[in-house]
Amino acid sequence: MNLLIKSATIIDPNSPFNQQIADVLVEKGVITRIAPEIEADAEVIDAEGKYLAPGFFDLNCNIGELGLETKEDLYTGTRAAAAGGFTGVALMPNTVPPVHSKAEIEYLLNRAKKNLVDVYPLGTISHKREGKDLAEMYDMYLSGAKAFTDGNRPVQDAGLMERAMLYAQGFDALIFSYPEDTAIAGKAKVNEGEISTYLGMKGIPSLAEELMIARDLYLAEYTGSKIHFSTISTTRSVELIREAKRKGLEVTCDVAAHHLVLTDEALVGFDSLYKVKPPLRTQDDVDALLIGLEDGTIDAIVSQHTPHEVEFKDVEFEVAEYGIIGLQTALPLTLGAGLDVDQIVLKLSINPREILNIDIPTIAEGEPANFVIFDTDTEWEYNRNNNRSKSYNSPFMGQTLTGKVLLSFNNNHLYKQ
Repeated sequence: MNLLIKSATIIDPNSPFNQQIADVLVEKGVITRIAPEIEADAEVIDAEGKYLAPGFFDLNCNIGELGLETKEDLYTGTRAAAAGGFTGVALMPNTVPPVHSKAEIEYLLNRAKKNLVDVYPLGTISHKREGKDLAEMYDMYLSGAKAFTDGNRPVQDAGLMERAMLYAQGFDALIFSYPEDTAIAGKAKVNEGEISTYLGMKGIPSLAEELMIARDLYLAEYTGSKIHFSTISTTRSVELIREAKRKGLEVTCDVAAHHLVLTDEALVGFDSLYKVKPPLRTQDDVDALLIGLEDGTIDAIVSQHTPHEVEFKDVEFEVAEYGIIGLQTALPLTLGAGLDVDQIVLKLSINPREILNIDIPTIAEGEPANFVIFDTDTEWEYNRNNNRSKSYNSPFMGQTLTGKVLLSFNNNHLYKQ
C-alpha cells in the first residue's frame, strides 16, 4: 500500500523532523521519503493542521478472548484500538482461563498475526490468578510475554510478590503491580470521602492503594527489581512514586485516562457506568495526577479498556461490574484534561513502549510506518454507530468529544475514519 500524507505536523521526539510540517510518503509499509513537498502515485491524505505521531500504545487493555468473547474478541478489540489511534496493546490476563501458561500466550499471538494492532499478551504472576503459587513465568516469557501481572487482582501475599520480582529479574521481565490492599478496601465500591458519606455508601480509602504501593516499593528496593504500578489514582500514590524515583528505584507507573477528567462527584446519580476500579477520586487527587504527569512522575496514560455486556452494567450500582470501554476516548480525554500534543505523544506513544522494552516507532525515512494522524479541534459525537467495541459501557456514549483520531497505520494496514 502506498500512501502520501500531505502537510502533516510531525510530533515525535525521536524524529529529525519533530515539530516540522512536511509531506510523508509511505511505500509498502515503509516511510520512504519526508520532505516539504512530495508528488507520488499514492493515495493522498490531506493532513494540513493535523498531527502525525507514532501510533499510540495501551499498557492496560482488557479483551475477553479467551473465554469471554461475548464482552470483546480480538477482532472487535483491535478495531476499537485502531479507531482510537492505538497501534499496539498490552492485553491483561483477566480471561477464562487466565493467561497463565505458554499455551494462552501462543494462542493469542497466533490469533493476532498480521493485524494492524500489535498485540502483547501479559502473563499472570500467579497460577490461575489465585495469588498462591507462581505461574509458569519463564515459559510464558520464552513464548512472547513481556511482563507479568494478575490484572485487576492485587497480589496480597508479600512473599509471593517478592519471589515474582526476583524470578522475573533473572530474565529481565517486568512485574506490574495493581495496588490495592483488599483487607483495607473490603467490599466497598466507591472512594471514601464526602461523596460516599452523602450517598450512604461504604468507601474505599486512599490508604488501600497507598499501602500496597509502599509495600511493593520496599520489595523492589530490597530485591533490586524494577516495578510498574498500574492505574494509580491518589495524591499520596504520586508522592510515594515521586520519592522512589528520586531515590533511584526502577519504578514506573501509569494512570487511566478517565481518572484525569472524572471525580467521585459523577457518582451522585448512582450511574453504574461510572463504576471503575480504582474508584473515581476527588478533585485534589485529579490535580495531583496531572502534576505527576507534568513532572514525569507518571510515565504513561492507559485506556483501562474493560468491556462488559449490558446485563453486567445496566443494573443497580452495588452489583454492577467495574470498568468502562476506553480505547476510542483516550485521546479526547487527555486533551480534555489539558495535556498538550507533546505530552500526549510522550505518555501514549513513546513511554509505554519504553516501559515494556519494545521497539519505539519513529517518523523517519527508512523506518517501518507505524503512526497515527489526529486532530485536536474536531468535535464528534461518540455513539453506538461509530463505537467499534462489541460492548458500549462508556459514560461518554452520546456525548460530544473534542479531539479525534483520523487515521491509524501499521504493518502495512490502514484504518481510516
